[in-house]
Amino acid sequence: MKSNHPIKKIKDCIELVSRKDIILSSAYFKNGLYPIIDQGQDFIAGYTNDVNLVYGELGEVIIFGDHTRAVKFVNFPFVVGADGTKILKPIKDLDPKYFYYNLISLDLESRGYARHFSKLKEIEIPLPPLPIQKQIVADLDAKFATLSEMKRLRAEAIADTEKILGETLSEIFEEGKRKGWEEKLMNRICEINRGGSPRPINEYITEDIDGINWIKISDATSSTKYIYKTKQKIKKEGLFKTRMVYPGDFILTNSMSFGRPYIMKIEGAIHDGWLLIRPSKVILEEFLYYFLSSNDIKKQFAKLAGGAVVQNLNSELVKGIKILVPSLVEQKKIVTRLDALSEKLRRLKDLQKTQLEDLKKLEKAYLSEVFE
Repeated sequence: MKSNHPIKKIKDCIELVSRKDIILSSAYFKNGLYPIIDQGQDFIAGYTNDVNLVYGELGEVIIFGDHTRAVKFVNFPFVVGADGTKILKPIKDLDPKYFYYNLISLDLESRGYARHFSKLKEIEIPLPPLPIQKQIVADLDAKFATLSEMKRLRAEAIADTEKILGETLSEIFEEGKRKGWEEKLMNRICEINRGGSPRPINEYITEDIDGINWIKISDATSSTKYIYKTKQKIKKEGLFKTRMVYPGDFILTNSMSFGRPYIMKIEGAIHDGWLLIRPSKVILEEFLYYFLSSNDIKKQFAKLAGGAVVQNLNSELVKGIKILVPSLVEQKKIVTRLDALSEKLRRLKDLQKTQLEDLKKLEKAYLSEVFE
């Protein structure tokens, strides 16, 4: 932007729209009449049917997340979400979309969960004549439309890649049925138990090097199928209320949407949010890992739950799961095949994610070219 254009602080370019009653996130619906815009990263956070909360005649406004720094351009009736969501109405000499592009071009330093609007409002932005603002918006709209389509395609490619392993697992188990693999209940080939937590847990947390590894949900990450370390330890006196796990054991969160299983690579104790699955010698741990990651097990859990909305799994549910168990030789072949496929998919996803990040950097480059 040419330096001979007028410069104004953001606080002098906007009016803050007064807030109506706050709608708590617990009251968001998945579907409804009116979209809810809050300070989260998702453009639409949920829906409500409460017409009394709707902002219907604001025209084009900017939503700014005071805690998150998220910036959203909104030009339709909406409801504001939880605290921390600022509604910014540009002055008449400031094109709202031009103002939006200005805001997303800024590198506003994160202050954690502290508020950021006090810093934002002091930042200066250029204010060229409205015709120039509108031309800039038209140019950026065209470029961003192309990039948006490219990002959508990359995101779809990532989603499709993530489906491949699940589809391959389904094919393998369907093939196993045709081959006559023996079907067994999980409790016949695995020990299954629930973890436990000594109370109050804070009295048992220790920094003693001889303490027992205390395995929490936060110790599990999406980037690995193993647990190698923990952030905390507990005193040995707490073991009477928990359950020990050992290398080769599986742990599974007791949530119905349990996500991934994890294979232990260390010895430790699990709290009551985990289920222990300890395989016998008739099944390889890596084969069991792939089975527990499959769509088949999710379907079985849903069926055993009888269609009810079940928030938590329990050991009895897991014991009732059926698994096809081929010979150990066949299991080794399957694991080798799936390991190779998993590695290829990992590299492909890494490449796709890099391409997606490159597109986001290109957006920033376009904005910098205009506003810097």
